[in-house]
Amino acid sequence: MFNTEMHKLGSNRSVIRELFEFGKQLAAKEGADKVYDFSLGNPSVPAPAEVKTSIIKQIELPNSTALHGYSSAQGDPDVRKAIADHIRTAFGVAADPNLIYLTVGAAAALCVSLRALKEEGDNFVCFAPFFPEYSVFTAATGATLRVVPMQQDCKMNLSAAEKIIDENTKGVIINSPNNPSGAVYSEEEIKKLCALLGAKSSQYGHPIFLISDEPYREIVYDGIFVPYLMNYYDDTIVCYSYSKSLSLPGERIGYIAVSPKATDAQNLYYAVCGAGRALGYVCAPHLFQRILIDCVDLPADVEAYDKNRKLLYSSLTEIGYDCIKPQGAFYLMVKSPEEDANAFSERAKQFGLLLVPGDTFGAPGFVRVSYCVSYDMIVRSLPSFRALFDTYKK
Repeated sequence: MFNTEMHKLGSNRSVIRELFEFGKQLAAKEGADKVYDFSLGNPSVPAPAEVKTSIIKQIELPNSTALHGYSSAQGDPDVRKAIADHIRTAFGVAADPNLIYLTVGAAAALCVSLRALKEEGDNFVCFAPFFPEYSVFTAATGATLRVVPMQQDCKMNLSAAEKIIDENTKGVIINSPNNPSGAVYSEEEIKKLCALLGAKSSQYGHPIFLISDEPYREIVYDGIFVPYLMNYYDDTIVCYSYSKSLSLPGERIGYIAVSPKATDAQNLYYAVCGAGRALGYVCAPHLFQRILIDCVDLPADVEAYDKNRKLLYSSLTEIGYDCIKPQGAFYLMVKSPEEDANAFSERAKQFGLLLVPGDTFGAPGFVRVSYCVSYDMIVRSLPSFRALFDTYKK
Protein backbone atom coordinates (compact mmCIF):
# COMPACT_ATOMS: atom_id res chain seq x y z
CA MET A 1 0.00 0.00 0.00
CA PHE A 2 2.96 2.32 0.65
CA ASN A 3 6.73 2.28 0.63
CA THR A 4 7.85 0.52 3.78
CA GLU A 5 11.25 2.21 3.80
CA MET A 6 9.63 5.65 3.67
CA HIS A 7 7.20 4.57 6.41
CA LYS A 8 10.16 3.56 8.56
CA LEU A 9 11.79 6.97 8.08
CA GLY A 10 8.56 8.84 8.79
CA SER A 11 7.53 6.86 11.85
CA ASN A 12 10.99 6.87 13.43
CA ARG A 13 12.36 10.37 13.61
CA SER A 14 16.06 11.03 14.04
CA VAL A 15 17.41 10.83 17.59
CA ILE A 16 17.95 14.61 17.48
CA ARG A 17 14.34 15.32 16.56
CA GLU A 18 13.02 12.82 19.10
CA LEU A 19 14.94 14.58 21.88
CA PHE A 20 13.72 17.97 20.66
CA GLU A 21 10.09 16.80 20.75
CA PHE A 22 10.61 15.21 24.17
CA GLY A 23 11.99 18.53 25.40
CA LYS A 24 8.86 20.39 24.32
CA GLN A 25 6.68 17.87 26.15
CA LEU A 26 8.86 18.05 29.26
CA ALA A 27 8.80 21.85 29.23
CA ALA A 28 5.00 21.84 29.06
CA LYS A 29 4.88 19.46 32.03
CA GLU A 30 7.70 20.72 34.26
CA GLY A 31 8.21 24.29 33.05
CA ALA A 32 10.58 25.60 30.39
CA ASP A 33 13.02 26.86 33.03
CA LYS A 34 13.64 23.26 34.16
CA VAL A 35 14.57 21.95 30.70
CA TYR A 36 18.04 22.43 29.22
CA ASP A 37 17.66 21.54 25.57
CA PHE A 38 21.03 21.02 23.87
CA SER A 39 19.59 18.82 21.12
CA LEU A 40 19.01 20.87 17.98
CA GLY A 41 21.41 22.99 15.93
CA ASN A 42 18.95 25.87 15.70
CA PRO A 43 20.88 29.19 15.62
CA SER A 44 20.25 31.41 18.65
CA VAL A 45 21.92 34.46 17.09
CA PRO A 46 19.40 36.71 15.29
CA ALA A 47 19.65 37.18 11.55
CA PRO A 48 21.64 40.30 10.60
CA ALA A 49 19.70 43.57 10.41
CA GLU A 50 20.56 43.73 6.72
CA VAL A 51 18.35 40.69 6.10
CA LYS A 52 15.28 42.51 7.43
CA THR A 53 16.17 45.61 5.43
CA SER A 54 16.50 43.54 2.27
CA ILE A 55 13.20 41.74 2.88
CA ILE A 56 11.39 45.05 3.26
CA LYS A 57 13.06 46.41 0.15
CA GLN A 58 12.08 43.35 -1.88
CA ILE A 59 8.44 43.22 -0.80
CA GLU A 60 7.99 46.94 -1.41
CA LEU A 61 9.15 46.70 -5.02
CA PRO A 62 6.25 47.41 -7.39
CA ASN A 63 6.44 44.12 -9.32
CA SER A 64 5.36 41.70 -6.60
CA THR A 65 4.30 39.05 -9.11
CA ALA A 66 7.93 38.70 -10.18
CA LEU A 67 9.11 38.43 -6.58
CA HIS A 68 6.57 35.76 -5.68
CA GLY A 69 6.70 34.01 -9.02
CA TYR A 70 8.96 31.25 -10.24
CA SER A 71 12.63 31.88 -10.82
CA SER A 72 14.74 29.95 -13.30
CA ALA A 73 14.90 26.32 -12.20
CA GLN A 74 18.53 26.68 -11.13
CA GLY A 75 18.01 30.13 -9.57
CA ASP A 76 17.95 33.70 -10.84
CA PRO A 77 21.00 34.51 -13.01
CA ASP A 78 21.91 37.65 -11.04
CA VAL A 79 21.70 35.75 -7.74
CA ARG A 80 24.03 33.06 -9.09
CA LYS A 81 26.37 35.78 -10.30
CA ALA A 82 26.40 37.36 -6.82
CA ILE A 83 27.34 34.01 -5.29
CA ALA A 84 30.04 33.38 -7.90
CA ASP A 85 31.46 36.87 -7.30
CA HIS A 86 31.55 36.17 -3.55
CA ILE A 87 33.41 32.88 -4.05
CA ARG A 88 35.85 34.59 -6.39
CA THR A 89 36.54 37.42 -3.94
CA ALA A 90 36.60 35.37 -0.73
CA PHE A 91 38.48 32.30 -1.95
CA GLY A 92 40.21 33.20 -5.19
CA VAL A 93 38.33 30.61 -7.23
CA ALA A 94 37.08 31.56 -10.71
CA ALA A 95 33.56 30.38 -9.90
CA ASP A 96 31.11 30.27 -12.82
CA PRO A 97 27.50 31.45 -12.28
CA ASN A 98 26.48 28.83 -14.83
CA LEU A 99 27.82 26.10 -12.55
CA ILE A 100 25.82 27.23 -9.50
CA TYR A 101 22.44 25.77 -8.57
CA LEU A 102 20.26 27.35 -5.85
CA THR A 103 18.81 24.82 -3.42
CA VAL A 104 16.45 24.41 -0.50
CA GLY A 105 19.28 24.47 2.03
CA ALA A 106 22.34 22.22 2.32
CA ALA A 107 20.22 19.08 2.72
CA ALA A 108 18.74 19.53 -0.74
CA ALA A 109 22.19 20.42 -2.09
CA LEU A 110 23.52 17.09 -0.82
CA CYS A 111 20.53 15.09 -2.06
CA VAL A 112 20.78 16.64 -5.53
CA SER A 113 24.57 16.21 -5.73
CA LEU A 114 24.47 12.57 -4.67
CA ARG A 115 21.65 11.84 -7.13
CA ALA A 116 23.55 13.63 -9.91
CA LEU A 117 26.66 11.50 -9.35
CA LYS A 118 25.24 8.10 -8.50
CA GLU A 119 25.45 5.30 -11.05
CA GLU A 120 24.81 1.58 -10.72
CA GLY A 121 26.98 -0.04 -8.05
CA ASP A 122 28.39 3.22 -6.66
CA ASN A 123 29.22 3.88 -3.05
CA PHE A 124 30.00 7.09 -1.18
CA VAL A 125 32.39 7.53 1.73
CA CYS A 126 32.33 9.85 4.74
CA PHE A 127 34.42 10.34 7.87
CA ALA A 128 33.04 9.72 11.35
CA PRO A 129 31.81 11.56 13.23
CA PHE A 130 29.26 12.60 10.62
CA PHE A 131 25.79 14.08 10.26
CA PRO A 132 23.51 11.00 10.42
CA GLU A 133 21.23 12.14 7.60
CA TYR A 134 24.06 11.33 5.18
CA SER A 135 22.94 7.72 5.55
CA VAL A 136 19.38 8.65 4.59
CA PHE A 137 20.40 10.86 1.66
CA THR A 138 22.75 8.21 0.27
CA ALA A 139 20.29 5.34 0.70
CA ALA A 140 17.65 7.34 -1.19
CA THR A 141 19.87 7.24 -4.28
CA GLY A 142 20.31 3.47 -4.02
CA ALA A 143 23.99 3.83 -3.17
CA THR A 144 25.87 2.58 -0.12
CA LEU A 145 27.47 4.87 2.48
CA ARG A 146 30.79 3.58 3.78
CA VAL A 147 31.93 5.23 7.00
CA VAL A 148 35.59 5.77 7.88
CA PRO A 149 35.89 5.06 11.63
CA MET A 150 36.36 7.95 14.03
CA GLN A 151 39.67 8.79 15.63
CA GLN A 152 39.54 10.00 19.23
CA ASP A 153 40.84 13.44 18.24
CA CYS A 154 38.25 13.66 15.41
CA LYS A 155 40.94 14.20 12.79
CA MET A 156 40.64 12.40 9.45
CA ASN A 157 41.43 8.71 9.69
CA LEU A 158 43.26 8.69 6.37
CA SER A 159 44.89 5.28 6.78
CA ALA A 160 41.44 3.71 7.21
CA ALA A 161 40.05 5.78 4.33
CA GLU A 162 42.70 4.42 2.00
CA LYS A 163 41.40 0.89 2.67
CA ILE A 164 37.71 1.82 2.41
CA ILE A 165 37.79 3.83 -0.84
CA ASP A 166 37.56 1.34 -3.72
CA GLU A 167 36.84 1.19 -7.45
CA ASN A 168 33.11 1.73 -6.80
CA THR A 169 33.58 4.90 -4.75
CA LYS A 170 32.01 7.82 -6.61
CA GLY A 171 32.53 10.50 -3.99
CA VAL A 172 33.77 11.36 -0.51
CA ILE A 173 31.68 13.65 1.69
CA ILE A 174 33.47 15.87 4.17
CA ASN A 175 32.01 18.34 6.64
CA SER A 176 34.35 20.96 8.09
CA PRO A 177 33.70 22.63 10.49
CA ASN A 178 32.17 19.39 11.58
CA ASN A 179 28.81 18.43 13.00
CA PRO A 180 28.91 16.92 15.65
CA SER A 181 32.50 17.48 16.83
CA GLY A 182 33.24 21.09 15.93
CA ALA A 183 36.54 19.90 14.43
CA VAL A 184 38.06 21.83 11.52
CA TYR A 185 40.19 19.74 9.16
CA SER A 186 43.62 21.28 8.78
CA GLU A 187 45.20 22.25 5.48
CA GLU A 188 47.66 19.40 5.92
CA GLU A 189 44.83 16.87 6.30
CA ILE A 190 43.02 18.30 3.28
CA LYS A 191 46.15 18.08 1.12
CA LYS A 192 46.72 14.46 2.16
CA LEU A 193 43.08 13.57 1.42
CA CYS A 194 43.26 15.24 -1.99
CA ALA A 195 46.48 13.39 -2.82
CA LEU A 196 44.80 10.13 -1.81
CA LEU A 197 41.73 10.84 -3.96
CA GLY A 198 43.91 11.83 -6.89
CA ALA A 199 45.87 8.60 -6.63
CA LYS A 200 42.73 6.50 -6.31
CA SER A 201 41.11 8.28 -9.27
CA SER A 202 44.15 7.49 -11.42
CA GLN A 203 44.23 3.89 -10.19
CA TYR A 204 40.56 3.23 -10.97
CA GLY A 205 40.34 5.30 -14.15
CA HIS A 206 37.50 7.60 -13.06
CA PRO A 207 37.21 10.74 -10.93
CA ILE A 208 36.33 10.35 -7.27
CA PHE A 209 34.49 13.52 -6.36
CA LEU A 210 34.95 15.50 -3.18
CA ILE A 211 31.58 16.68 -1.85
CA SER A 212 32.12 19.46 0.66
CA ASP A 213 29.19 20.02 3.04
CA GLU A 214 29.79 23.57 4.32
CA PRO A 215 26.91 25.02 6.36
CA TYR A 216 29.30 25.99 9.19
CA ARG A 217 32.10 27.38 7.03
CA GLU A 218 32.12 30.85 8.62
CA ILE A 219 31.56 29.72 12.21
CA VAL A 220 35.12 29.27 13.47
CA TYR A 221 37.09 30.45 16.50
CA ASP A 222 40.57 31.58 17.46
CA GLY A 223 41.47 32.52 13.88
CA ILE A 224 41.27 28.92 12.65
CA PHE A 225 41.80 28.60 8.87
CA VAL A 226 39.17 26.66 6.91
CA PRO A 227 40.60 25.47 3.57
CA TYR A 228 38.30 26.07 0.57
CA LEU A 229 38.26 22.73 -1.18
CA MET A 230 38.15 23.96 -4.79
CA ASN A 231 41.64 25.38 -4.24
CA TYR A 232 42.98 21.92 -3.43
CA TYR A 233 41.07 19.45 -5.59
CA ASP A 234 39.58 19.96 -9.05
CA ASP A 235 36.74 17.44 -8.80
CA THR A 236 34.99 19.28 -5.99
CA ILE A 237 31.30 20.01 -5.45
CA VAL A 238 30.46 22.50 -2.69
CA CYS A 239 27.12 22.21 -0.87
CA TYR A 240 26.41 25.37 1.08
CA SER A 241 23.62 26.79 3.23
CA TYR A 242 22.90 30.21 4.74
CA SER A 243 21.05 28.54 7.64
CA LYS A 244 23.91 29.02 10.09
CA SER A 245 25.96 31.94 8.74
CA LEU A 246 22.91 34.21 8.39
CA SER A 247 20.72 32.43 10.99
CA LEU A 248 18.09 31.49 8.39
CA PRO A 249 17.47 27.76 8.94
CA GLY A 250 13.72 28.02 8.41
CA GLU A 251 14.06 29.88 5.12
CA ARG A 252 15.83 26.95 3.44
CA ILE A 253 18.23 28.64 1.08
CA GLY A 254 21.59 27.33 -0.11
CA TYR A 255 23.40 26.30 -3.25
CA ILE A 256 25.54 23.79 -5.11
CA ALA A 257 28.74 25.07 -6.72
CA VAL A 258 30.51 22.80 -9.20
CA SER A 259 34.22 23.55 -9.53
CA PRO A 260 35.00 25.03 -12.96
CA LYS A 261 38.00 22.66 -13.04
CA ALA A 262 35.92 19.52 -12.40
CA THR A 263 36.04 16.71 -14.94
CA ASP A 264 33.48 17.52 -17.67
CA ALA A 265 32.15 20.30 -15.42
CA GLN A 266 29.38 21.49 -17.73
CA ASN A 267 27.85 18.05 -18.16
CA LEU A 268 28.23 17.40 -14.44
CA TYR A 269 26.24 20.58 -13.87
CA TYR A 270 23.56 19.38 -16.29
CA ALA A 271 23.34 16.21 -14.17
CA VAL A 272 22.86 18.43 -11.10
CA CYS A 273 20.05 20.28 -12.90
CA GLY A 274 18.50 16.98 -13.93
CA ALA A 275 18.69 15.59 -10.41
CA GLY A 276 17.06 18.75 -9.06
CA ARG A 277 14.30 18.32 -11.61
CA ALA A 278 13.80 14.63 -10.81
CA LEU A 279 13.61 15.33 -7.08
CA GLY A 280 11.32 18.34 -7.48
CA TYR A 281 13.96 20.72 -6.10
CA VAL A 282 13.53 23.42 -8.73
CA CYS A 283 13.25 27.13 -7.97
CA ALA A 284 14.52 27.59 -4.43
CA PRO A 285 12.49 30.12 -2.34
CA HIS A 286 12.52 33.18 -4.56
CA LEU A 287 12.28 35.91 -1.92
CA PHE A 288 15.37 34.59 -0.17
CA GLN A 289 17.21 34.15 -3.43
CA ARG A 290 16.77 37.90 -3.98
CA ILE A 291 17.95 38.72 -0.45
CA LEU A 292 21.28 37.03 -1.16
CA ILE A 293 22.11 39.80 -3.62
CA ASP A 294 22.25 42.19 -0.65
CA CYS A 295 23.53 39.78 2.00
CA VAL A 296 25.87 37.30 0.32
CA ASP A 297 29.00 39.02 1.66
CA LEU A 298 27.84 39.47 5.26
CA PRO A 299 30.10 37.88 7.89
CA ALA A 300 28.69 35.42 10.41
CA ASP A 301 28.22 36.70 13.96
CA VAL A 302 30.18 34.17 16.03
CA GLU A 303 30.76 36.21 19.21
CA ALA A 304 27.83 34.74 21.15
CA TYR A 305 28.66 31.20 20.08
CA ASP A 306 32.29 31.66 21.12
CA LYS A 307 31.19 32.98 24.51
CA ASN A 308 28.96 29.91 24.96
CA ARG A 309 31.74 27.59 23.81
CA LYS A 310 34.24 28.94 26.30
CA LEU A 311 31.80 28.77 29.23
CA LEU A 312 30.54 25.28 28.44
CA TYR A 313 33.94 23.72 27.70
CA SER A 314 35.69 25.24 30.71
CA SER A 315 32.80 24.43 33.08
CA LEU A 316 32.31 20.83 31.97
CA THR A 317 36.01 20.02 32.04
CA GLU A 318 36.25 21.60 35.49
CA ILE A 319 33.41 19.36 36.69
CA GLY A 320 35.35 16.36 35.38
CA TYR A 321 33.86 15.62 31.96
CA ASP A 322 36.20 14.65 29.12
CA CYS A 323 35.38 16.98 26.18
CA ILE A 324 36.74 17.53 22.67
CA LYS A 325 37.35 21.27 22.34
CA PRO A 326 35.52 22.58 19.25
CA GLN A 327 37.32 24.76 16.72
CA GLY A 328 34.17 25.66 14.80
CA ALA A 329 30.41 25.13 14.39
CA PHE A 330 28.42 25.19 17.66
CA TYR A 331 28.66 21.63 18.96
CA LEU A 332 30.67 20.08 21.78
CA MET A 333 31.32 16.35 22.03
CA VAL A 334 31.45 15.02 25.58
CA LYS A 335 32.66 11.53 26.47
CA SER A 336 30.06 9.56 28.35
CA PRO A 337 31.08 8.60 31.93
CA GLU A 338 29.73 5.15 31.13
CA GLU A 339 30.35 3.02 28.05
CA ASP A 340 26.77 3.29 26.77
CA ALA A 341 26.14 6.90 25.69
CA ASN A 342 22.45 6.15 25.17
CA ALA A 343 22.13 5.17 28.83
CA PHE A 344 24.00 8.35 29.79
CA SER A 345 21.62 10.42 27.64
CA GLU A 346 18.63 8.76 29.32
CA ARG A 347 20.05 9.46 32.77
CA ALA A 348 20.67 13.09 31.78
CA LYS A 349 16.94 13.52 31.14
CA GLN A 350 16.33 13.05 34.87
CA PHE A 351 18.22 16.32 35.36
CA GLY A 352 16.42 18.13 32.53
CA LEU A 353 19.47 17.82 30.25
CA LEU A 354 18.81 16.86 26.62
CA LEU A 355 22.06 15.50 25.17
CA VAL A 356 22.20 13.62 21.84
CA PRO A 357 23.93 10.20 22.02
CA GLY A 358 26.71 9.88 19.47
CA ASP A 359 26.06 6.40 18.08
CA THR A 360 24.18 7.63 15.01
CA PHE A 361 27.02 10.11 14.36
CA GLY A 362 29.52 7.27 14.28
CA ALA A 363 30.78 8.38 17.69
CA PRO A 364 29.79 5.71 20.21
CA GLY A 365 30.58 6.59 23.80
CA PHE A 366 30.04 10.32 23.23
CA VAL A 367 27.11 12.74 23.39
CA ARG A 368 26.68 15.89 21.34
CA VAL A 369 25.88 19.15 23.13
CA SER A 370 24.52 21.88 20.85
CA TYR A 371 25.48 25.24 22.39
CA CYS A 372 23.62 27.55 20.00
CA VAL A 373 21.40 28.41 22.96
CA SER A 374 21.14 31.35 25.33
CA TYR A 375 24.09 32.02 27.60
CA ASP A 376 21.69 32.15 30.54
CA MET A 377 20.47 28.62 29.82
CA ILE A 378 24.03 27.31 29.91
CA VAL A 379 24.62 29.05 33.25
CA ARG A 380 21.41 27.58 34.68
CA SER A 381 22.23 24.10 33.36
CA LEU A 382 25.64 23.79 35.05
CA PRO A 383 24.34 22.58 38.45
CA SER A 384 22.46 19.84 36.61
CA PHE A 385 25.60 18.82 34.71
CA ARG A 386 27.43 18.64 38.05
CA ALA A 387 24.64 16.67 39.73
CA LEU A 388 24.59 14.25 36.79
CA PHE A 389 28.34 13.74 36.97
CA ASP A 390 28.16 13.17 40.74
CA THR A 391 25.84 10.19 40.21
CA TYR A 392 28.75 8.42 38.54
CA LYS A 393 31.14 9.25 41.37
CA LYS A 394 28.79 7.47 43.72
